[in-house]
This record gives sequence, structure tokens and C-alpha cells, in this order.
Amino acid sequence: MKTGKIGAIFLAVVVICILVGGFICCERVPTGYVGVVYNISGGVTGDVYTQGFHIVPPTKNITLYSIGIEQSYLTSEDKGDSPKDESFTTPTADGKSLKVDLEFSYRFDSETVADTFTRFKGQSGKDIKDTFIKPKMIAWTQEVTAKYPVTDVFGDKRQELNNSLDTYLKAKFKPYGIVIDTVNFTNISTDEETQAAIQKKVNAQQELELARIEKETALVQAQKEKEVAQVNAESVKIQTEAEAARYKALSEQITPQLIQKWEMEARKAHGWVTVQGANTVIK
Repeated sequence: MKTGKIGAIFLAVVVICILVGGFICCERVPTGYVGVVYNISGGVTGDVYTQGFHIVPPTKNITLYSIGIEQSYLTSEDKGDSPKDESFTTPTADGKSLKVDLEFSYRFDSETVADTFTRFKGQSGKDIKDTFIKPKMIAWTQEVTAKYPVTDVFGDKRQELNNSLDTYLKAKFKPYGIVIDTVNFTNISTDEETQAAIQKKVNAQQELELARIEKETALVQAQKEKEVAQVNAESVKIQTEAEAARYKALSEQITPQLIQKWEMEARKAHGWVTVQGANTVIK
């Protein structure tokens, strides 16, 4: 009896140890993340855990990477993961300097996340963002803006600049297993002197555009008036020709016989009599 109790206690202790050990070794991969498994004795195993709970032996650990969209900011305001002023300056093609705020979204490529782990020596996704993604975002943005004059940045090529930046950054980050989803300038500013010069040029361009529109409008109006005059002239010509044709047709119809007939009808209607041998008419 005593031996049986000891055996039961031992079994309970074993079960408890297994449960506690299982709980300690159990790790959860949150939704939108994957975990790269690293074996202390053998390095990266190549295993990537998806979301959910996993039993991880003490000799292994998991590093999490987001495969869902993460929003990040490089701004002068306290926003998201930018609690301090992280706005930055960037050059233009004509040697001017811009101060910009940037926001972007990114994720890690689930197909190459094990390679990303190795490339960045086991850094977590957050550490990679802080030590690589954000600094490179600044450096590569500067390479793009350096191709545009400041007047284009504040003019009609602002959207083109943003599209160029989006395309450039996606290509630059792709080899690192980092997918850039979107990137946008949320604010671009420059010094007052440059801004005044830009405004002066914008005003001049607007005046030229207004003059061009007015000139085109005048030309269009003149063309319309010319066309109306041509139509009117053609209409008068047609009317004149029709009138002439009508009179011609009438003149061709008036013969001596017709005139004599009209004369006889008039005499009859008014009771006129012609006396032979005299050029008088007796009424």
C-alpha cells in the first residue's frame, strides 16, 4: 500500500514536471508574424514557425518577423513609432535643401525570412527596422530627390517624385527580404528665400499660362467669326443667285404675244377702244 502511494506520487510529480516543462517550452507566434528557429548548437535550422503555439526545446529560440503590414514614420511630430523629431533633410538637383516628413509601410517576405535572419545576424524585426530600414529609407530617399530641381518638387512633378521614390525603394529593399508596401511624403518644406523664389516662378508661369489661354481663346473666337462671315456671305450669294435666276426665268417667259395678251385683257377690263386710223383711245 505504501509502495503504491509512493509510485502514484512519483507519477504525479513526473506528470507535473512534464506539464511545467511543456508550458515553459511553449511559445506563441502572434497573428501576422512568423518565427525563425535558431538552434544554439547548430545555428539556423531553416524552420519557420507560423502563427500559433509551438513547443520549442530549451536549445532553440524563436525570432519574430512581421509578415503583416507594419506602418512606420519619419516625421517631426509624435506619431506612431516616431516619438521624436525624425524628419530629415534631403538635397535637390539644383543644390537646394528640403526638409521632409515621410511615412511608409513594410513587411518581411515570408519566403526569405530565414535568409533575412542570417543576413542581419539574428536581429529582431524591430531592430532591423530601427537600425537598417529607417536609415536606408533616409539615404535612398536623398538619392531620388537629388534628381529633381526644387521647382519641380513644389510644382507639377510632385506626384512623379513620389512615384519614383516608391519604385526605387521597393527595388532597393527587395534583396534584403523586406517588402515596401507604400511610401509617401507627408510634408515637404524649404527655407523662406527658396520658397519666395519658387512662388515668384509659379506666379510667372501662371501669368504665362493665362496669356496663352487668352490668346488661344481670341484665336478661336476670330476663327468662329470668320466662319460665321463665310456662312453669311455664302448665304447672301445663294439668295442673290436664286433671285437672279427667278427674274431671268420670268423675263424669258414674257414674250410679245404675252404682252399683247395682257394689253387685250386690260382693254377689256377697263373698256378701252382703239380707233383705227388714230392714235387715240376712247374710254
